[in-house]
Amino acid sequence: MEFELSPQQEAFRRQAREFAEGQVRPGAALRDREGRYPSEILRKMGELGWMGLIFPPEFGGAGGDFIGYCLLVEELAAADASVAISLLAHNLCASQIHQFGTLEQKRRFLTPLACGEHIGAWALTEPGGGSDALALQTRAQAQPDGGWRLSGNKYFITNGSQAQTMVLMATIDPALRSRGICAFILEGDAPGLRRGKNIDKLGFQSSDTTALMLREVPVGRDRLLGEAGTGFSQAMRMLDAGRIGLAAMAVGIARGALEASLAYAKKRQAFGRAISGFQAIRTALSDMATDIDAARLLLLRAAALKEAGRPFTKEAAMAKLFASEAAMRAATKSVQIHGGYGYTRAYPVERYFREAKLCEIGEGTSEIQRMVIARELLKGGL
Repeated sequence: MEFELSPQQEAFRRQAREFAEGQVRPGAALRDREGRYPSEILRKMGELGWMGLIFPPEFGGAGGDFIGYCLLVEELAAADASVAISLLAHNLCASQIHQFGTLEQKRRFLTPLACGEHIGAWALTEPGGGSDALALQTRAQAQPDGGWRLSGNKYFITNGSQAQTMVLMATIDPALRSRGICAFILEGDAPGLRRGKNIDKLGFQSSDTTALMLREVPVGRDRLLGEAGTGFSQAMRMLDAGRIGLAAMAVGIARGALEASLAYAKKRQAFGRAISGFQAIRTALSDMATDIDAARLLLLRAAALKEAGRPFTKEAAMAKLFASEAAMRAATKSVQIHGGYGYTRAYPVERYFREAKLCEIGEGTSEIQRMVIARELLKGGL
């Protein structure tokens, strides 16, 4: 599919870059060291309309397109991927309500999310089930009044302790597999819901990642998203789109690593000259730049297909797979270019290195992406 950025998209990318460089990058290292959630930055993004960039104005959104959203994610991630991943999780929650919610659910729950007044979280993963999304153990028990009670545990939930609104998947009966999974809207102050502390992670220290413990949490009949038993298909559609967003984050991390490496290579002296003059350094830089351009083209193709309402499952998986592995390659090369300094916190590349690894795991591991791609190919999807 052929495409190019419109003048409006180019202008928006410049605006997003100015915001990322001026508002996000300056405090990134300190937030990472302190494990401090970027709530002030997200508030400013809400004021700009970016927390609901892709949602209609009638529900508090900015009415933007998905390509613009990906451009925003890349720019944020190049400065601080913790801000980017907070936005990605927020949009998974809001997008599922937008796509599958009733008009009343959209008015009540999507609007404050799109306005940036509320933070959203998306809860699928459990302690015993990551890649196997059908292995849900969180139970949804139907009540005589038409409502439900939820019991179980969720894990690795981004924005988990910050969110006022969550979309959570639970099963009527694990034996029913996909046919038993339901999606619910859950408020952060629901009785019986306990939220854990921020998990001590390798990277994304200022991103909020927690466990959720649910003990007979009551939810009304008006909190079921779509029909009972459709939660799995909903979640898979969200993951398809989410993989494009994660690819954009990976491109941003890789670009941040390249920009840092270019600046360092120009000023670092060895053997009487800048190391940018050495062929080994130039080879690494050229490989990084080529990977980044290829990854960006893959994600923009997937985003353009989604925006056009065309199938994009395979293309999203390809973009996520390539971009995430390209980010890891770029971050590794960047640390190597920086030498001993790359292994310290004096430069941001050690943070890019820690952040890049998650891109190969979140929203489906690289192994899962290869399974998705092969499945689509075998269905005739060349």
